[in-house]
Amino acid sequence: MTRELAEAARASTLPLLPGVMTPSDVIAAGSAGFTQLKLFPAQQAGGVGMLKALAGPFPDVIFCPTGGITMATAAEFLALPNVACVGGSWLTPKDAVERGDWARLSELAKQAAAIGQSR
Repeated sequence: MTRELAEAARASTLPLLPGVMTPSDVIAAGSAGFTQLKLFPAQQAGGVGMLKALAGPFPDVIFCPTGGITMATAAEFLALPNVACVGGSWLTPKDAVERGDWARLSELAKQAAAIGQSR
């Protein structure tokens, strides 16, 4: 999240989910008018504990954590009230994409959607 990026986003009709990693980044994004942010890399930034810690001082900010999220850990992130969604490369394994294995990718998408339904 940079000032230049925020200015470009305001001048564009494209949506932007700015990436942050620290509380200072969240403050900068909020000053630029953003309240929906990508926490990246989420696990390395403190994971679920970091998101819980950010909830207090930033009650109006919603996050999409990515980076180190897996099918096994996604539900723990999605259970947090300040998390709207998660992302991760586990949804699109390189080998499946390269082979055009749409059945595997579809199955992973169904599994991921089921995690979100259990919220």
